[in-house]
Amino acid sequence: MKKNYDILIIGSGLGGLVSALILAKEGLKVCVLEKNNQYGGNLQTFSRNKLIFDTGVHYLGGLSKEQNLYWYFSYLEIMRDLELEQMDSHGYDKISFDNDPLEYPHAQGHENFIYQLSQFFPNERKNLEKYCKEIQNICSRFSRYNIVGEETDYEDILYLNTKSFIESITDDKTLQSVLLGSNFLYGGDSENAPLYVHALTINSYIQSAYKCIGGGSQISKLLIRKLREYGADIYKRSEVSELVFDKDNILRSVKICSGKEYYAKQFISNVDIRTTITLVGEEKFKKSFLNRVFSWKPVSSCFSVYLVLKPQRISNFNYNVYHFSSEELVWNATHYDEDKWPEMYMLSSTKSKEYFGFAESLTAISYMNFDEVRAWENTINTVVNEHERGETYKKFTQEKAEKMISALEKKIPDLRKSIKRVYTSSPLSYRDYIGSFEGSIYGYLKDSENPMKTMVSPRTKINNLFLTGQSVTMHGVLGVTVGAFNTCAEIVGKDLINERLRQMINQNISDKK
Repeated sequence: MKKNYDILIIGSGLGGLVSALILAKEGLKVCVLEKNNQYGGNLQTFSRNKLIFDTGVHYLGGLSKEQNLYWYFSYLEIMRDLELEQMDSHGYDKISFDNDPLEYPHAQGHENFIYQLSQFFPNERKNLEKYCKEIQNICSRFSRYNIVGEETDYEDILYLNTKSFIESITDDKTLQSVLLGSNFLYGGDSENAPLYVHALTINSYIQSAYKCIGGGSQISKLLIRKLREYGADIYKRSEVSELVFDKDNILRSVKICSGKEYYAKQFISNVDIRTTITLVGEEKFKKSFLNRVFSWKPVSSCFSVYLVLKPQRISNFNYNVYHFSSEELVWNATHYDEDKWPEMYMLSSTKSKEYFGFAESLTAISYMNFDEVRAWENTINTVVNEHERGETYKKFTQEKAEKMISALEKKIPDLRKSIKRVYTSSPLSYRDYIGSFEGSIYGYLKDSENPMKTMVSPRTKINNLFLTGQSVTMHGVLGVTVGAFNTCAEIVGKDLINERLRQMINQNISDKK
């Protein structure tokens, strides 16, 4: 029996699930198709030795009451059910460097952020105040970042450069590197990155920083539960292989690899924009558009090492460590020397459920260029499509894991004898499970010299096909959520979306009274 939908969404990453729920709440008949065995894209988790590990979302910002992500998740009706743990308020991130025993904190709350760093840089307090004021000012220019703020013309700030801004704030080279120390959150390039990318990303965490207890997949599970309550259909192991157009060149349906066909009035693609172009057919796009998209450079991928720990060996820490071999490396850590890898890493711990004060696992992540795994690029290995990559790949990952553990031992001397099991993921893992081009962790690089080059509208030249996800606007949980609301505004109207959000906020305020 032929099924017809109002909206069909390709891909169940956060952007697809949020878009689906927004539209399902408006009474539209929605279907989501996912190629993998697990929903959620970057929200996916996996289990090893009965422990849960995150693939992409390690912590969230802006989730304290009445902050931006709090309001969005409240509208999506998942906020109350999220199991969260607030990270160390005096240092949710700590930045460190070789040959420097100090760990420099990024604290929650702008005043606290200024105060904590002032303890290390007592002569820089006014500059830190200026830094916080300026990044808040940048954020205020984006209406959707502020839920339903006033529309402003923000094109002028798109050209501001992060490097120039940081250098204008302070002459202290160490403080410059500390302020940029968590730039792994937007791809590690602070020389070319637009300032708005830095500000929108970092300010969210300064507002508040949380871990998802049990992993980020609880976000996708809660969204799916709500979607089903609103009558949406969601199917996994359903990889879209073809978009079907009628004789008038109107998109009518999609076919999945099994041959099954799904019909809809409108479609949203939540997969990488290059994949979308392939599915649609390059002939349906202007050459200028294709040239622009294919010229985009992906954000670097990464290599992750997951360590299952022996009981009661390593103390838990409720913050992330961003460590660099040098202060200079912070500006563009993706340009590393393979022989010296890892020249930087992000390290986080998960607290033990059995032994108070101890960690049950550690996750360490560093940049890795896709070229390092290109020899195996024609292999695929997922739960749905399982194929071993061979002994040479296994040896490669083992050698990389050893290098990472050796680097971590400098910070945690007892680490090696505390490890029970070691697991890894490479750029190929991210490509296969997340679907991003060459395993990119955040879509495509943005450049302050030409910020419009990587900006695309959620509305495509095909009348009933829309785009969402990190390839379209901003990356990250907040960025992708905001992007999904923008995509839905193209379908049901911006005024309606704004009205719904205002109603939710006003109702919340009224309930408090």
